[in-house]
Amino acid sequence: MSAATVIDLRYVQFFDGGVDPDHDQLGGKCASLVTMTAAGMPVPPGFAVTCASYEKFVTDSGLASRIAEELAKLDPGDVAQVDLLSQKIRDRICTSPVPAEVREAVIAAWAELQGRFAEPVPVAVRSSATAEDLPDASFAGQQDTYLWLTDERSVHEHIRKCWASLYTSRAIVYRLKNGIDEEGLSMAVAVQKMVSARTAGVAMTLNPATGDRSKIVIDASWGIGEAVVSGHVTPDNIMLDKIMMSVVDEHIGDKHIELVPDPAHRGLVEVEVESARREVRCLSDDELLAVAELAKRAERHYGTPQDIEWAIDRDLPEGQNLLLLQARPETVHSSKPQEPKPVTATIGVGSLTSMLTGQIAQVRTHRV
Repeated sequence: MSAATVIDLRYVQFFDGGVDPDHDQLGGKCASLVTMTAAGMPVPPGFAVTCASYEKFVTDSGLASRIAEELAKLDPGDVAQVDLLSQKIRDRICTSPVPAEVREAVIAAWAELQGRFAEPVPVAVRSSATAEDLPDASFAGQQDTYLWLTDERSVHEHIRKCWASLYTSRAIVYRLKNGIDEEGLSMAVAVQKMVSARTAGVAMTLNPATGDRSKIVIDASWGIGEAVVSGHVTPDNIMLDKIMMSVVDEHIGDKHIELVPDPAHRGLVEVEVESARREVRCLSDDELLAVAELAKRAERHYGTPQDIEWAIDRDLPEGQNLLLLQARPETVHSSKPQEPKPVTATIGVGSLTSMLTGQIAQVRTHRV
């Protein structure tokens, strides 16, 4: 950071600032981004607006006590009541003043981040709740992400929208159904350089359908990965053997739309994908292997199966353009004990050849 920039580390912490990945201060997403950055993984730069910022905001504004009182009276089975309270809380969060100390810390961090580049860069503003991405309760998709923001004012506005998303009807009911206590619940926010993705998607270091940890499953589509994460497109779906790194099964998705930057409107637009690109896999063989290796690297680092988000940046040179946007523990199958695999009494050349022949015979390519 430049000598002229003074940032209050209680309220803002850079991913590469050498801070500890404190889950209580950074939430699941930002703690993961700090950890992956420290491990040398290709994470786009950015900073976290800490949970301390949110807590100072709701305490100084008096919102914390009011929200607690109203939630205590809530009947989670009354959909209309939940929706009404959710809207009321979110409106208050989006209109209450932010403490000067927090606002000044964000202003300084924004200037520092933009100062790292020759030209201004757009950012993504992403929620990072303290209850998300935990091994026993994944909050993936429960809070909000805002993409391609280009000015400081929008960043401030959308930080508050991320705070407010802690109290969507869906998030409130999710916590109630899963017995997650509101006391101590908090929200950090990631402000991260936006990736101009040519191709993006997700990868899991097991087969999500069966829990088979010997496989890697990759979903990929053209453009920004939000279309894949939100389910708006049918992506390419490729399964690889984790050891051999060979394709075991492949489905070419329709990929009918993509999200791409629109410089004229300083944002993203949804455009139709031409038929020629719909019919081919959106990852080359080399890119496919690189994504699989990145997923394996995240799994080795964390020591448990991972669900990662990745993107290939159209503006970076080949070999440096694969970026890791998020890694979270897979929560459905990872907590289950692995079944012991049968051991063959004798494994000779004939047995090994038979095994490999069987693997090759299983390789299939489908189009959907």
